[in-house]
Amino acid sequence: MLNRLVLNPEQCWQAVQKRDRTQDGRFFFGVLTTGVYCRPSCPARPALRKNVRFYAAPADAERDGLRPCLRCRPLATVGADPNTERIREVCRYIETHSEDPLKLVDLAQRADLSPFHFQRSFKAIVGLTPKQYVDSTRLGQLKRSLRTSRDVTEAVYDAGYGSASRVYERADTRLGMTPNQYRQGGREVTITYVTIDSPVGLMMMGATDRGVCFVQFGDSEAALLSALQKEYQGAKVEPMRKPYHPQFKEWAAALSNHLAGKQPHLDLPLDIRATVFQMRVWNYLQSIAYGEVQSYGEVAAGVGQPSAVRAVANACAHNHVAILIPCHRVIRGTGELGGYRWGLARKRALIDRERSARAASRPGVLDNT
Repeated sequence: MLNRLVLNPEQCWQAVQKRDRTQDGRFFFGVLTTGVYCRPSCPARPALRKNVRFYAAPADAERDGLRPCLRCRPLATVGADPNTERIREVCRYIETHSEDPLKLVDLAQRADLSPFHFQRSFKAIVGLTPKQYVDSTRLGQLKRSLRTSRDVTEAVYDAGYGSASRVYERADTRLGMTPNQYRQGGREVTITYVTIDSPVGLMMMGATDRGVCFVQFGDSEAALLSALQKEYQGAKVEPMRKPYHPQFKEWAAALSNHLAGKQPHLDLPLDIRATVFQMRVWNYLQSIAYGEVQSYGEVAAGVGQPSAVRAVANACAHNHVAILIPCHRVIRGTGELGGYRWGLARKRALIDRERSARAASRPGVLDNT
């Protein structure tokens, strides 16, 4: 067991190499070349030993000029940030005042922090920048107002947007459609789709002109098409005609190569709708390294809400873009697979394929996960 006060560098280095989650919170390691410090299980690419330093507490690392890693969020995971409660109070303030002008300097003042430290702490604890959190909160209010207001203009101002042009600039890409189209249930939005035979069964990919909005597995094209139409009621759903649009063809090829183990990292544009919490969870899931898994509890801690295990599972269940948001990499704390909307056999196959592909790309390296 590692001692928090007197650290053994060799034991610490071994824990970092193994990405040992049991040591999270017991020490931190900093990478001098990147200027960040992390928890031992950070999924980022390992640094060279000569560039790594070990610390008993975040304050020690920050005294050396290091900042918390935005990928593994060491402060939020271990609850070590003294600003956590103040940041959460600001979040609650944003949620109840989303219709007001919310400036970074004013929010930082509420947290009694400088704008620089407020923004850095907010991102480490919440998983989003203050601006992203404000935008997401307003978007949620906009969605509710669009369903109940007399017209779009009233909904726009009720949600706290200063002008109609700004909401069309920002919400257009986040809603997956214009506000008026959303109000009408997705009418006039066109989603094209294609079915692909993948190594884990039939897969359907749907996309708008802004990005991928649907990736799911199933036993038949008819069942998958029904799921797509149910998710985007009112949209115009049609098959992609051949020859495929070059961009659409590129997205489909990337998915196929990823499932075949030829392209571990995916970075395709997404056009999806999400709540603030879902966005935080989904962003975190995308940070879990290829071929690795985390428990629902670890994900909850990673997004700064250790008690929200059930909510994390619910966010995973509402994921409509399999693989791109890798919810298959989340398992139970007991080591059991847990749920997966596309079947446990498929979840096991996806995890096994990723681990095999990772092992093949690292010959001679023992896989300890």
